Amino acid sequence: MSETVARKVEPSSSHPAPRRRRHLGIAALGAVVALAPVLFLSGLLGGGAVSVQAGSSYLPQTRTYFLGADEVVWNYAPAGVNQITGQPFDADAAVFVEPGPQRIGSSYLKSLYREYTDASFGTLKPRSDADQHLGMLGPVIRGVVGDTIKVVFRNNLDRPASVHTHGVFYKKSSEGAPYDDGTAPTDKADDAVPPGGTHTYTYGVPERAGPGPMDGSSVMWMYHSHTNEVADDYAGLVGPMVITKAGAARPDGTPRDVDREFFLQFKVSDENQSPYLARNIADFAGDPASVNPQDPEFGESNLMHSINGYVYGNQPLDTVTMRKGERVRWYLMGMGTEVDLHTPHWHGNTVTALGMRTDVVNLLPASMMVADMVPDDAGTWLFHCHVNDHITAGMLTRYRVLPR
Repeated sequence: MSETVARKVEPSSSHPAPRRRRHLGIAALGAVVALAPVLFLSGLLGGGAVSVQAGSSYLPQTRTYFLGADEVVWNYAPAGVNQITGQPFDADAAVFVEPGPQRIGSSYLKSLYREYTDASFGTLKPRSDADQHLGMLGPVIRGVVGDTIKVVFRNNLDRPASVHTHGVFYKKSSEGAPYDDGTAPTDKADDAVPPGGTHTYTYGVPERAGPGPMDGSSVMWMYHSHTNEVADDYAGLVGPMVITKAGAARPDGTPRDVDREFFLQFKVSDENQSPYLARNIADFAGDPASVNPQDPEFGESNLMHSINGYVYGNQPLDTVTMRKGERVRWYLMGMGTEVDLHTPHWHGNTVTALGMRTDVVNLLPASMMVADMVPDDAGTWLFHCHVNDHITAGMLTRYRVLPR
């Protein structure tokens, strides 16, 4: 389960330099100066201007990602114990993680986005140390205002799937969602990529996809499969996307004013609505023939209250580690139903989010939140959803702050 984004970065030919206007009068020149520091470049996708900050040395890039949808057996509790208490699972936790004659346990067949090295999709790209905390999430897709992002998607599943992004600019042929929108068949190939099929999604990164007036140097979006949105979500096809200001980006697209980034998804993964329910019963229940999928207790056991696909602190602690004084950016996201009302809470340190100092933020389904932290209190700290039922069901992890 160790893989990361494969990036092919090249100068973009999709944003030609603006044509020089003749006879620019003094009044017009003054207006141009007043509009600085924004320089408008024509966009690849023909839907409004893509802009980068004037005076920035950043050259817009085309960033290409090779993204596969793969079947993976995922264990929500790989350590086999409650890592928050340091003890074996008690009766409340055992409901969700212990296998039995009529229980699946903690391992489920999932569909996950994984990154490959090239268009042959023959070799997974190993995940960097910085991305090990992602767990079940797909790889981080990055862009900078002015860029073009291409996602070459290979569907390795037994059913159709897609890639649908939030925030960035796309034509109908890269929307990744099937519905009656009046488009021609040529604009439908993206909606449901068949098993074994490949489709290239192209996204522009205009200014409106980047940080707004009250944001920091980067903002978070998400991508997910929208072919069968509910089933695809519960199967696991979700990942994060980050867009950084042109004047604030390193060559790899990360924000220069941030030392460390973490991406966490809070979600009650309802495995009862996964397209793999029957196979999970057959593969992991102790006595598959005796399982009644309509049994409320069986249904409850398949509600995995997870953070990045981990329950009861089973996210490896060394993957969420930082040092005192570092500039840490947390990107948080929620998905799911009306039960997915989450209040992530950091023990030991505080963050700034939405311009406020706090140690608790709010997440709704399909919401995204950016919180900045400069940790000043070393130690191992709890990070959890503050909804009482979610605490009991295991929506807890830990983070560690080392001395400076």
